Amino acid sequence: MLSTLLSQIINGLMIGSLIGLIALGYTMVYGIIQLINFAHGEIFMVGAYGGLATFTYLLPTFIQQRWYLTLPLLMIAGAAVSVVVGVAMERLAYRPLRNAQRLAPLITALGVSVALQEAVRVFYPGATAALPFPGAFVEGTWIIPLGDGVPIKYSGVLLVVVSLALAVALQLFIDRSRMGRAMRATAQDRDVARLMGIDPDRIIVLTFVLGAALAGIGGVLYGVYLNTVNIDMGFQNGIFAFTAAVLGGIGSVRGAVVGGLSIGLIRALAGQYLPGGSAYDYVWIFVVLIAVLVFRPQGFFGETERVRA
Repeated sequence: MLSTLLSQIINGLMIGSLIGLIALGYTMVYGIIQLINFAHGEIFMVGAYGGLATFTYLLPTFIQQRWYLTLPLLMIAGAAVSVVVGVAMERLAYRPLRNAQRLAPLITALGVSVALQEAVRVFYPGATAALPFPGAFVEGTWIIPLGDGVPIKYSGVLLVVVSLALAVALQLFIDRSRMGRAMRATAQDRDVARLMGIDPDRIIVLTFVLGAALAGIGGVLYGVYLNTVNIDMGFQNGIFAFTAAVLGGIGSVRGAVVGGLSIGLIRALAGQYLPGGSAYDYVWIFVVLIAVLVFRPQGFFGETERVRA
């Protein structure tokens, strides 16, 4: 029983750290322009396919055989592909609608999500089915000597460490850098920020770049962890990530991480111990979300929204 519980907790933390990494993109974009970017999950998916394409078509064999060379290159490639798509999305789909009614950008985000899925399905060879992803990290498991032994994949440890390190780096960037202060100023009041010499368009693009880069790296880590990718992975994990952002307090970096870890733990433990098993893990996640929002509508770390004059 102890080993099973620990195993589920560890699995939940691994998946939760990935969800939190994706949720950072949701929370940053909403914090800056109050847009729920439902296409962000597809940015995560595109990054995974960008890493896979780099491995398949660009890397020579001697690099493919050395994980310490392959992994950084795949992460850079995944981030680069996601950034290109994210910036194009902002420039072509969202910027023209920035002053439109809120429903128009929301519908546009859903349309971009479907368009990206179908583009990968049509143009990437074999994408109509799940594709194997290269094991670009050390193979094997680490056994925790408790109970019957709790196995932890090395790639799972990598997923947790990299995800949390990137979240900490992002928080430090926002808190201490000049551009981070400009992001916070733009989020608080875009017009006043412009009067202080800040270019809101530049800050919005930077926000999309950071969120897309994190999602692209997350897509590669997901592929390395599960050794497979498919075009539905963005929608599935995007729903969890959006839920995590809302649960933690949308607009809060710390809230996105805590919300992601919470979603991962709920999913793992509910699938093991609650009625219905894994078939009802979505149900229990949203039950918890509703319960939290009833008593704390702004989420764990969110602030009560102030109405601007």
